[in-house]
Amino acid sequence: MSSDSPHFLQITSPHDIKPDLRRELIACWTAVANTGGAVGFAFPPVTELEVIPVANQLIAGLDAKYSRLIVATVDDRVAGWLHLHRHTDPLVPHWGTVQRVQTHPDHRGRGYGKALMAKVRDVARDELGLEHLRLEARSGAELEKFYVSLGWEEIGRWPGALRFGHGDDRDEVLMLLRNL
Repeated sequence: MSSDSPHFLQITSPHDIKPDLRRELIACWTAVANTGGAVGFAFPPVTELEVIPVANQLIAGLDAKYSRLIVATVDDRVAGWLHLHRHTDPLVPHWGTVQRVQTHPDHRGRGYGKALMAKVRDVARDELGLEHLRLEARSGAELEKFYVSLGWEEIGRWPGALRFGHGDDRDEVLMLLRNL
């Protein structure tokens, strides 16, 4: 990891997001999507105007018990972030899902993505009492290798579930981190 290790923020309420942080989260999301990141906008380019309503919906649902953002900052700027949420279904209160894992393109290759994934594991276990985490990744971008290197395991695939264009179908890869 870089000598400038990230500082982590946990955002557990919509009221915790100040305007500057909101702008940086949206700018990061836009930049990541436009460099091909698997963060919910499959067909770049996207503009911040397209990202804003999706970000607003995610932010509006933040709740300390069920949904939070973990933000990595370096020099007080957003270097990356992810969304962690636990399930409200009474059969799976011990499970959580990780979504929108992203590192700003200007900060890639410095270990911030790995640091975010280590932090989410700690938060899920120590603060939310979760036992397992899951995430979905798309094939074709070597995301599976990244997650496996961090202790996650591939538990299944939906072949050809994602269609990016004619002849460009990709698998949805199901990943699991057990026994946090």
